[in-house]
Amino acid sequence: MSNPYELDIAMQPEAVLAQINNPLPDSLHHLKLTDYDRIVLTGMGSSDYALIPVERALIAAGLPVWRIDAGRLLDMPNLVTGNTLMWATSQSGMSGEIVALLRQGNRPKTLIGLTNDENSELGKQADILITLKSGDEATVSSKSYLNTLIACYRTLAVLLGQSEKAVCASVVSGLDTIKNLVPERDIVQPYADALFRAPQQRVAYIATGSYASSALTGALITKEASKISAEGFIGGEFRHGPLETSGAGMLAVLLGKPGDATLEKLAAEMQANGTTVVTIGEAPFAGSALLPVPQGSELLQLICGFIYIEHLTVVLASRNGFVAGQFLYGQKITVAV
Repeated sequence: MSNPYELDIAMQPEAVLAQINNPLPDSLHHLKLTDYDRIVLTGMGSSDYALIPVERALIAAGLPVWRIDAGRLLDMPNLVTGNTLMWATSQSGMSGEIVALLRQGNRPKTLIGLTNDENSELGKQADILITLKSGDEATVSSKSYLNTLIACYRTLAVLLGQSEKAVCASVVSGLDTIKNLVPERDIVQPYADALFRAPQQRVAYIATGSYASSALTGALITKEASKISAEGFIGGEFRHGPLETSGAGMLAVLLGKPGDATLEKLAAEMQANGTTVVTIGEAPFAGSALLPVPQGSELLQLICGFIYIEHLTVVLASRNGFVAGQFLYGQKITVAV
């Protein structure tokens, strides 16, 4: 019988459609980003990491942007001014750091709140409220993370004067692919098997560009769901020390655009030293194994790639002797600061 985490994974196609069919607030269309002295993006864990594509796009547009997790923002409250646009993301709307941030009194000019619960602290305080519509979620982030990504890309399109309909259409066009991927858990089994041939198992997710959101969130949910040591890295930072942990017993999951020079070199070197390397993308890096995603839409690639990661966490949990997604020491909503 499937556990609650696996049931949440199975329900993702329906949750994705619910987000696509959820209208964004009209007030978003009236925001002018140039009216603010800065834009602060904040959240904790996967809610923070999902904002990486937003951060990159706003910086590319020449805007003054800070993406900083809510815990660090609590320690540096003066980053938020009276002329700041703050975009806070929290799936529950009740994460301890988010609640503390909202209550400390350093109010931005405008607060965009992205949450699954409109009655949460974030939902109530937001000037512009965007809801996830991902439904209840039992344990590790799955439906809520995918819906956060979609809501981020939709909101970003509106803020930059681009086509939100095109964003939605790109997801709808891949809905059958998403539905077909959800039951395909066996496709990741060989990588779990290879990992457990060595006595010390560890996983590294290494990504470039917007795919860094998947690497960091992937490491987070791997630890939560399977109790396997996992870390996420952005591009070349893996070379600065962590490379020494590669070799037999490491599974390296690489995510990025085809031909990325950093990932090509890393894939070749790690395969040579006995690391099990798999690419999630359109084409494999340095001839590694491939978990394919559709060509075209970056958002659709992030969604499909993350489903592979979810499957991996379930298989790893089983091999490690745990119920996938069952918390031992924490809980779904982290309220402690």
